[in-house]
Amino acid sequence: MTSTRPGPAGTIPGGPALGRAAMRILNPGTTRSAAAGVLAAAAGSAAAELCAALLRPESSPLIGIGSTVIDATPTPAKEYAVRTFGAYDKPLLLIAMAAVLVLLAGGLGMVARRRPRSAQAAAAALGVLAAAAVVSRPAAAPLDAVPSLLAGAVAAVVLGLLTGPLGAPGPAAATVPADRRRFLLAAGAVAGSSLAVGGVAATIRVLTSGSAERAREAITLPPPVQPAGPRNTTPGFYTPVTDFYRVDTALTLPRVDVRQWRLRIHGMVDRPLTLDFEQLLARGLIERDITLNCVSNEVGGPYIGTTRWLGVPLAPLLRQAGVGPGADQVVARSADGMTLGTPVETVLDGRDAMLAVGMDGRPLPPEHGFPVRMLTPGVYGYAGSCKWITELELARFADFDPYWVRRGWARHAPVRTASRIDRPAPFAEVAAGTVAVAGVAWAQGRGIRAVELQVDDGPWQQVELLPGGGADTWVQWRYRWQAAPGGHRLRVRATDGTGRTQPERRATPFPDGATGWHTLAVTAT
Repeated sequence: MTSTRPGPAGTIPGGPALGRAAMRILNPGTTRSAAAGVLAAAAGSAAAELCAALLRPESSPLIGIGSTVIDATPTPAKEYAVRTFGAYDKPLLLIAMAAVLVLLAGGLGMVARRRPRSAQAAAAALGVLAAAAVVSRPAAAPLDAVPSLLAGAVAAVVLGLLTGPLGAPGPAAATVPADRRRFLLAAGAVAGSSLAVGGVAATIRVLTSGSAERAREAITLPPPVQPAGPRNTTPGFYTPVTDFYRVDTALTLPRVDVRQWRLRIHGMVDRPLTLDFEQLLARGLIERDITLNCVSNEVGGPYIGTTRWLGVPLAPLLRQAGVGPGADQVVARSADGMTLGTPVETVLDGRDAMLAVGMDGRPLPPEHGFPVRMLTPGVYGYAGSCKWITELELARFADFDPYWVRRGWARHAPVRTASRIDRPAPFAEVAAGTVAVAGVAWAQGRGIRAVELQVDDGPWQQVELLPGGGADTWVQWRYRWQAAPGGHRLRVRATDGTGRTQPERRATPFPDGATGWHTLAVTAT
């Protein structure tokens, strides 16, 4: 039975026990053991990163585990991360993983004080688990397990050294300074070695990236056999490549050697094809202005952009391969193992689906799919715009679900009609009187027939559509609003080329794109 009798005046129930626990945690031996665990993890991680830099960057245990975490994350959490953190979601994931590793390593170090063999075995086991995560990746190579196994082995050995002969306290108090000195010397050697090894790994990665970038810069894309015509000169129509949105699951950018790149077209085809980069370019390029947007884009969101794309028409390639009877899906695979599925009829219906090799007159940047990406106007990126593409497999929807479909997203993903107010900004203060209101509207494949603006609860007003937008691009619009002093609500809606007006009802992006009227509040003073 537990006593409820109050303790002496001024004491806290359980205080002595809490104090003893705190003293154990703050004990120099415990702190030293925790530091030993962290240093062992650092040594193992550095060795793994160097090994991965020499083999394949994708074999890094940090990348393998992080990619596995991304795959296992529920769709609502993924959407929250994209919506909240944007392009910073992956760096934040890596930081969180590093923090977990530090805590776990510190705990193993403290376990090693009393059970050194168990702690070493646990460190090695973590290396095996990391190796399992790495080799489970879709694009894993046979040797990709080596860096993780090496990390576990190095961490186990270093942990044994720092918590064993080099780090164990002596039997007498007089030996404490000598013990501490031995530990600090050993810890300093491990830390210095880890930093040096990690620096070498980083240098190799930089050199490798530089080599890939030089190969990209050396490419001269041939002029298109079907140019797009004069560029739209309206400010803001084109999105600068440096500002073009990026949404994908790649923790590290695939560095594809264009000299080794190959595209396989196989599956339910009559004549499988394999093309290298030069053979692909020799087929002749088309140039098109196309707006690309992500299904994760919320109403009024930023994950959309327009640029001039350069690429090889995809439909003739599929016809050359011969689409087999019953094949209704084009499964695109990327260098990092991502799979996307596009309806065959979508590629063959006359739209400018292409294997893009350039943006704005230059080769694709690495973050946008260099050397080749698939691009399918009129469907969301997850269903027709595979980056770093290496395979096209003709298959059936009934037989295979691509990556995002397995996670609940729709198989067919036509872009919804949408519009956005870009100016003024939300919650802006504007001068009363004539205010320029402007934005964009899009319905790729159908075009935009009209855009309307509503101020407060007034009537919908037709706005001016600027020239230059086509069926596969957004259309810019503007309106001169006579703003009275006070707070106001602005809402916009678009009608596509088929006569359908975007719905008012708000829906989240999952599973097939967001709906709703973009609405914002402004104040006229």
